[in-house]
Order: sequence, then C-alpha cells, then structure tokens
Amino acid sequence: MVGNASRAAIISDRRITGLSVDVIAELVSEIGPLWHERHEARLTSRPRKRAVGAGAKHRLVFVDRLLAALVHLRHGVTHDVLACWFGVGRSTVTRAIGEVRPLLAERGYPVSPDVRLRSLADVVDHLGASGSTGIIDGTEIRVRRPAAGRKDRDKFISGKNKQNAVKTMIVTDGEGRVLWCSPARPASCADITHARQLGLVKLLADGPAVAIFTDAGYQGLGAQTGGRVITPPHRKFKKNAPDWYEEVHERQRKARSSRRIRVEHGIAHLKTRRSLARHLGRREHISDTVPAVASLLSHQQIGTWTRHRRREHRPQRSSRRLTAYRARARKGCPVNDHLTSTAGAYLPVNRG
Repeated sequence: MVGNASRAAIISDRRITGLSVDVIAELVSEIGPLWHERHEARLTSRPRKRAVGAGAKHRLVFVDRLLAALVHLRHGVTHDVLACWFGVGRSTVTRAIGEVRPLLAERGYPVSPDVRLRSLADVVDHLGASGSTGIIDGTEIRVRRPAAGRKDRDKFISGKNKQNAVKTMIVTDGEGRVLWCSPARPASCADITHARQLGLVKLLADGPAVAIFTDAGYQGLGAQTGGRVITPPHRKFKKNAPDWYEEVHERQRKARSSRRIRVEHGIAHLKTRRSLARHLGRREHISDTVPAVASLLSHQQIGTWTRHRRREHRPQRSSRRLTAYRARARKGCPVNDHLTSTAGAYLPVNRG
C-alpha cells in the first residue's frame, strides 16, 4: 500500500487521475459504502468455516483501490505497473479494479448537483424539462480481435475503419456536456440500427417535444419521430448541380456542423482517457469502462461549467485603464474624481 504522502500526491495532481480533489472526495463518500456493502454481502453469501472479518486484512484500502481504478481508466496503465506502484500483487489490483469499475458505471451521469441521469428516458425527460437541444453521434473504440474460430467474429469488424472495434452512442447537450453513453455494441451495427434498438424512436414519439441533432447516419429517424430528430437533408442534385444550390447547400451544411461540433468535443474529451482511445483489456469489460469514464467526465464537467458561468457573470475590469491609473498615481499626477470611485480599490496602498 502507498503512504499518506504518496496518496496525497496522487489526489492533488489532476494530471494523474483527471479529476479534482473535490470530485475524488465525493466519489469516496458515495462509492465507499456501496463497495463495503457488496463486500460484506459477498462474504456472507457462501458457507464459511471462519467468522466474517477473520483472517488476513486488506493491504489495499478502499481509497487506494479507487485511485488505482481512476489511474487505470485515465492512462490505461497495466495492472503490473499499478501493483508495483501500490506495493501489492497483480491479482490484488485486478480484483480491485474489477470491483470499483462497475460501481463507477452504475452511478449515472450528473448534470447538476441535484440531477443525475441513468437511462436514455431520463435524458429525453431532462432535455424536455430544460428546453435545451440534444446532439447524438456514434463513436468507435478499437478492441482486441476475437480468437480464430469464435462465433460472430466478423461482427466486430468496422465497415468504416476496417478494424476490430465496438460502437457506442454518445448524447450531449448544446454545450457539449456528456449526458449519456449507450452500452457497447459490435462495430458492424449501423448507427441508425443502434438508435432504434435503444428505443430512441419510441421515447421521442411518446415523450416531450425536444430537438435532437444528428449526422447523415441517422437519416430516416426524422420521419419516424415527427421531425424531432433533425438530420441533414438529402442532396437533390448529385451531378451538375446549379451554382445557387451549391451555395445554399454549403451554407446549410456549415450552419448544421457548427451546432453538431459540440458532440465531437464531448467525444474528444472521452477519448483523452487512454482506456477509450484503444481498449487493450477484455471486450467484456468495455461495457463498464465506457459508462464509468463518461460518468467521471460528466461529474468533472459540473464544476468546470459552474466556474465558467460564474466567470462570465463576474464584472469585467479594464486592466489597461487601471494600469494607466497606477502609472499616474506613481508619478504624483492627480486622478479625476469620477474615476477614483471605480479605480481606487485597485490602486496600490502606500503603507508608509
């Protein structure tokens, strides 16, 4: 196990886990009791010859288990390296990550301190209640190639990238904040088929009136949802198009791309986590890895977005004018009375 100084260094440096100190503290208080409860239930679920709590104690406490999982999700560090770092065996780190990762995936997607989304239905209701627009796009994550002779081996081959991958659907709001990630499917599944299998058509047809922006891969959902899914229009002239049509089409394409680019930013933030840039572990774990990383990113974006909004509403100070006031004050020049009230608080005070 690591010492207190090393643990404090890991928590305080955001480059290691990708999370702030406040977010890690909230994770410890939220996931710690759940992990302890599941651990006790696992011990009491089978016949035992010794009482619960007897025997060897954990060398890796829960805080260290959580930090090991966060570092693994952020940088894709192998279990051997983490075992050397935390001073335990490789199997201990593997078991710790396997216990913490599902807890991170099940905690949902925080969008505010009081609102947490856990399903696609919650996302549609949230967009309808807040009056904001949603953006949907699919992304592929490279995975290990299935063994030769395995059933459905070709399903993981992407028709777009010609690589073995899985596909997930990302939902963001107009600001690019991640709201939800779908379970992973083999990459041969089309985007529109994946959306239909998730029940998006029924949720939009029966739910509140919301606007969902998508790319050309979802063409056809607009007619099925009453125009709530907004897709790029079909090109009318494939050959010898008039000049006026090219100009109008290019203007519409740029306007739509400028709104849809937010979901690309959200996907890019997810892909900064090495475990999603290319998944080197088992394919069975990708269904927990994607929602776990997206949930952590959504939690971190709450504080970042809140600070950004506070900075926008903060009154702006003209640094150029205040610098001129300081220069005149140092030279002994008088400052105008109508400017002293606004700039006097920022002038240096002569302590004598």
